[in-house]
Amino acid sequence: MTLHTRFFKIIRVRPQLLPIFMLLIAIPAQAAFTPPPRLLSSAEQYPPAKSITAMTAAAQNDFFAAISQLCGQAFTGKLAVDTSGSDRFADAQLLMHVRECSDTQIKIPFYVGEDASRTWILTKTGGGLLLKHDHRHKDGSHDDLTLYGGHTQQLGSAHTQVFPVDVFTQELFIELGYPQSLTNIWEMFIYSDTFTYRLTRAGFEFKVEFDLTQPVVNTRTPWGHR
Repeated sequence: MTLHTRFFKIIRVRPQLLPIFMLLIAIPAQAAFTPPPRLLSSAEQYPPAKSITAMTAAAQNDFFAAISQLCGQAFTGKLAVDTSGSDRFADAQLLMHVRECSDTQIKIPFYVGEDASRTWILTKTGGGLLLKHDHRHKDGSHDDLTLYGGHTQQLGSAHTQVFPVDVFTQELFIELGYPQSLTNIWEMFIYSDTFTYRLTRAGFEFKVEFDLTQPVVNTRTPWGHR
């Protein structure tokens, strides 16, 4: 008995099976043998998020790395330019200490004589580099004028980064009465023998240069930090 003969014989006896047979005929033969989808590994289903470093431009990573290589070292500086006319920096010993470093942040206290109120904080944000100025009192509390700074808007280079004033800082300056500082631009330069910190705005320039060839010992702790 052929397959067709058996089919028709079954249908005559049990006609209610006809829709099922018609459905089976409509399904391509190869469909019944399609292997199940491959199970994805956990890493494929949930790939790890990109790190902040992976989202940072190469030139900025290189700049950050160059400063990180100085971690733990302190260096004396000299005032190169100060158009303010003040002798506050000219008559004081200037020292920077690359004191705390992680993959995304560097803290650099800037000592002016016995004044340990200032710490530069350089942070990777995923969209560039952020420079903040952490100002504290001797008791560790924040000064009213603190955490001001700027964020990079261009790639810069492995040696130079520019930090135009950010919106938070402009609002802070307006609140505290520093309208002349609304156009501040901070810059940092690092080469094999020199690190330079510079602040400019219309009619004003302040620049300090640090000698990287002669590390010094610093045991002081910046105010408000451990």
